[in-house]
Amino acid sequence: MSNVQVSNAAIVPNAKRLLWAGFMAIFAAGMGFGIRGGILDNWGAEFGFTATQLGAIAGAGFTGFCFGIIIGGVVCDIIGYSKLVIAAFAMHVLSAFVTFGATSPDNAYQMLTWGMFIFALANGTLEGVANPLVATIFPQNRTHFLNILHASWPAGIVAGAAVGWVLDDKMQIGWKVQLALYLVPTIAYGVMFFGQKMPKSEASEKGAKLGEMFKDVGLLGALVVCYLLTLFFSGPLGLPEGVAYGLGGVLLIIVGVITRFSIGSILLFVLFVTHVLVGAVELGTDGWIANITGNLFTSEQGKWLLIWTSAVMFSLRFCAHFIETRIGLSPVALLFVCSVLAAIGLQLTSGVQTVLMAFVALTIYAIGKTFFWPTMLAVVSDRYPRTGAVAISIMGGAGMLSAGLIGGPGLGYGKDRFTAEQLQETNPAVYEQVKAPAPSKFLFFSEVFAIDGKKLADAKAAATKTPADEAIIAADRVGDRMTLKADSFIPMTMAVIYLCIMIYFRAIGGYRTVHLEGTSAAAVAKESAVAKT
Repeated sequence: MSNVQVSNAAIVPNAKRLLWAGFMAIFAAGMGFGIRGGILDNWGAEFGFTATQLGAIAGAGFTGFCFGIIIGGVVCDIIGYSKLVIAAFAMHVLSAFVTFGATSPDNAYQMLTWGMFIFALANGTLEGVANPLVATIFPQNRTHFLNILHASWPAGIVAGAAVGWVLDDKMQIGWKVQLALYLVPTIAYGVMFFGQKMPKSEASEKGAKLGEMFKDVGLLGALVVCYLLTLFFSGPLGLPEGVAYGLGGVLLIIVGVITRFSIGSILLFVLFVTHVLVGAVELGTDGWIANITGNLFTSEQGKWLLIWTSAVMFSLRFCAHFIETRIGLSPVALLFVCSVLAAIGLQLTSGVQTVLMAFVALTIYAIGKTFFWPTMLAVVSDRYPRTGAVAISIMGGAGMLSAGLIGGPGLGYGKDRFTAEQLQETNPAVYEQVKAPAPSKFLFFSEVFAIDGKKLADAKAAATKTPADEAIIAADRVGDRMTLKADSFIPMTMAVIYLCIMIYFRAIGGYRTVHLEGTSAAAVAKESAVAKT
C-alpha cells in the first residue's frame, strides 16, 4: 500500500472532500487576487492613483490575511473549523460590497483599501483552516498534498486574469462586474465545507495547551510578526510610530508570558524570516507582474503572461511528490533550487524585448516560485508538530503581511523611483510638469516625487503621442525593468539561506518528519513503515 493510500484511509474518511473544499476556498481567493491585479490600471486611470498608492491598495489585500490566519490558527481547534469557514464566507461577500463603494476620488482610496483588507481577512481565515487541516489528514505526504491544496491559488489567478482579458480588454465591461465574479467559487466552497466533520491537529489531539504550542515559536518567532505588525500600525492604520512600536512590544510581551519567555527555535525563526522574503517575492511580484509586463508590451499580453505563469505553477504543484520521491530532492533542497531559478527568471525578465522571450523568462521564474509557499508550510509541519496550527498560521501570516507591507508597496515604490529618475535624467522639463504633488515613501528609503498616475494614463492613451508622451512612456518602461532587476535579489538571498539550512540538516543526519507519540499521525507513520517492509 502506498503512503497516499495509507494516509487517506487512516486519518479521516472524508479526506478528499476536505482537500477539495480547501482547494475551492483558496481558488476563490486566487481568483479575486487575479481580477484585482488586472484592474489596478483601471483604478489608476479612474481615480488618479500613483504606483505607490496602487501598491498600498494591493498591499491591503495581503495585510488583513495576517490577522485572519493567525487568529484562525490559534482558535481553530477551540471553536471548530466550521465556524471559521462561515465567518470567512461572510467576509468574502462583505469585501465585494465595500469595494463597490468606491465611487469618486474622494472616497476611492479608503473604500478600495478596506475592501482589500476585508477580502484578505477572509482569505487568511480560510488558510487558517485549510493548511493545518490538510497537514493533519495527510501526515505522511504533507509536501505533496499542501502543494495540491495551493495549486488552487494559481488556478484562481488564471481564472481571474482570464476574466480580465475577456471582460476588460475585449468587452470593455466595468471593473465592478469583473470583481463580482469571484463570489461564484465563494459560494462553491461554502457548499463543499457544509456539514463536514474535521479532525484536530496532532498537538490538539495530544491535549497540548496554547502555551505549549507557542513554545517553539517563542520570542524569536513572535519578533518577526510583531515587527511587521508595527509597520502595519504605523502605515495603513496611520498610528504614530511610537504608538505602533509600543503595541508591537505589548504583543511580544504577551507571547513571552504565554510561553514563559521561551526563546523559541532558531531554525523556526530562520524559516519565518525566509517566509517574509517568500511573501515579498512571490505574492508581491504576482500583484504587479501583469501591470509591469502590460506596460512593456500591451495590457492584453500582460494578462496572457500572468495566465501562463500561473498555469505553469498550477501544473507543477501536482508534481511535488514525484520530485521528492523519484528525483530525490528533500523539501529544503527543492526550495534552494526554486530560489535560484526564480532569481534567474526575474533577471531575464527585466531585459526581455519580445513577447516570446518574456514567455521564456517568466516560465523560468514561474518554475522557481511554484513550490515556495506550500513547501515552506510542509517543512514547518514536518519539523514542529508540537505547534499544531500555530506555527504554520503565524508563518503564513508573516508571508502575507510581508507581501502587503513590503512586496506590493516596495515594488510600487521601486517603479515610482526608477521611472522618476529616468524621466528626470532624460527630460527634466516634462518631469516637472507631470510629477505627483505628494511624495512616495517606503520604509527607510528616501522620498521620491513619482509621475502622477492620471497623467501617465493620459500619455499612454493619447491617440497622437507628443514627444513628452513618448518620454513619459519610455521612462515608465525603464522603471519597470529596473524594478524587476531589483526584485531578483530577494530570491538570491533566499538561496543562500536554504543552502545553510541544507548544511544544517546534513550535519544532524538528514531531513526527517517528526510526529508526536500517541497521535493518529504517528500511527500512520508506523503503518506506512510496516507497509514498505
